[in-house]
Amino acid sequence: MGRRPSIAAVILDMDGLMLDTESIYKKSWQKAAAECGYMLDDDFYLTLVGQPNPACEAALLNRFGSEFPMADFRAHWSGLWRTEVETSGIPTKAGLSDLLSYLREHQVRVAVATSSDRDYTSLSLRAAGLEMPFDQIVTGDQVARGKPSPDIYLESARRLGVAPVHCIAIEDSDAGVLAASAAGMTTVMVPDLKAPSPQAREAAYCVVASLVEAREEIASLMMNARGSG
Repeated sequence: MGRRPSIAAVILDMDGLMLDTESIYKKSWQKAAAECGYMLDDDFYLTLVGQPNPACEAALLNRFGSEFPMADFRAHWSGLWRTEVETSGIPTKAGLSDLLSYLREHQVRVAVATSSDRDYTSLSLRAAGLEMPFDQIVTGDQVARGKPSPDIYLESARRLGVAPVHCIAIEDSDAGVLAASAAGMTTVMVPDLKAPSPQAREAAYCVVASLVEAREEIASLMMNARGSG
C-alpha cells in the first residue's frame, strides 16, 4: 500500500457512534407515534437513522400523510427523550474514552458532526459527561443540507482548519458514511442498529465492530501516512 495522506483531524458522529442514544430515540419516537395513533415499525424507523430531524419529519409525512399530527408527535417524543436522558443519563460506547485519549496524545484535532440540533447535542454531551473533549462541534441546524449531503463534514473541516483529505470520519449510519465520503474524507464505519447498505460499505474505507477496532484502524492509517510510501 502506498503512503496515505497524513491525518490531522478525526471527526465523529454522536448518536449511535459515541453515545448509546439510538435505542432511546427509537423507543421515544415509537411510543410518541403510538400515542398519536400511528404505528412506527422497526424497519421504517431504521430508514431515518442518521438523518436530521426535518428530513425525518418529511419522511413521516410522506408515509402517514398530511394529517399526521406532527406538532403533537414532536412534543411527545422530545418529552419522553428528555425524561429518559435526565433520569438515567446517556452511556458512551465501548472504546470511546481510549480513542479520545489516543487522539489527544498524538495531537490529532477532534470534532463532532451530528445531525442533532444544538440544544439536543449540548444536552446529550452533558448527560454523557462529554462537554469538553472536542475542538469543534457542528450540529445539523448549522448547515444548509443534512447528511447524506457532505455539508456538515465540509463545515467541520473548515472550522478545524484542516483539508478534508487529512480528516478521518467515524460514522455509524449509511447517511453519515455517504456524507463524509462525499466530503473527501477517509471514513471508518462502526454500525449501530442497522447493518451497512451496499452503498455505505463501498463508500467506507472499512467497517469495524466497535470504537476499539476503529482506534486500531486509525493507528494503522497514521503509521502508514508516516511511512516511507
